[in-house]
Amino acid sequence: MKRSIIESFNYAVSGIITSIKTERNMLIHYIAAIIVIGLSLFFDFTRTEFLILLFAVTLVIVMELINTAIENTIDMITKQYHPTAKIVKDIAAGAVLISAINAVMVGYLLFFDRLNDFTGLVLFKIKASPIHLTFVALILVTLLTIGLKAILYRGKGTHFQGGAVSGHAALAFCISTIVGFLSENTLVITLTFGLAILVGESRIEGKIHTPLEVILGSLLGIIIGILFFQIMS
Repeated sequence: MKRSIIESFNYAVSGIITSIKTERNMLIHYIAAIIVIGLSLFFDFTRTEFLILLFAVTLVIVMELINTAIENTIDMITKQYHPTAKIVKDIAAGAVLISAINAVMVGYLLFFDRLNDFTGLVLFKIKASPIHLTFVALILVTLLTIGLKAILYRGKGTHFQGGAVSGHAALAFCISTIVGFLSENTLVITLTFGLAILVGESRIEGKIHTPLEVILGSLLGIIIGILFFQIMS
């Protein structure tokens, strides 16, 4: 039985919605696509630049859809571990990774100069000069983290491993925020926050903290960093 164009469209949309609901990575890509495309409205992109950005974003989503379809097909065929199945899944995941790296590079090249001007006008207006504030801020983050771990400790892990907030994430994001205020360089800010994100991801990957605990630690570090330099500005 042949499908009508409307039925085919409905099936396609249903597949996209299902992947967003069931696949965390697809949801992340979807939200990132909305944010990036929304931000593009506030920058003076040429038609060619916008098409390149749109293609890069679309490629990531398409590759994630293909990866999801491949993984579900393999899981339907066999639930047991098989070396060939692992290779197929790894190759599909690698395709998604390459498309994501491509999207990051495209976004960086398109947004860099525009964001550099924007951060110069907005972010660095609240910058303060005393470098010793860096150490005071880090000490305060450490003390607050320990205090929160002690107050909110519920018997999970130890006070210094696990707990209510991630101290590693708090310190990493506090350092990144301070570097951002002191450097006035978008590339440096991008790299330092990228490292901070990797620190947070490693705490989750190692099952030391939950995503919420890492997010709370990150917010704590960012807020302390901003408040210190805002108060002294």
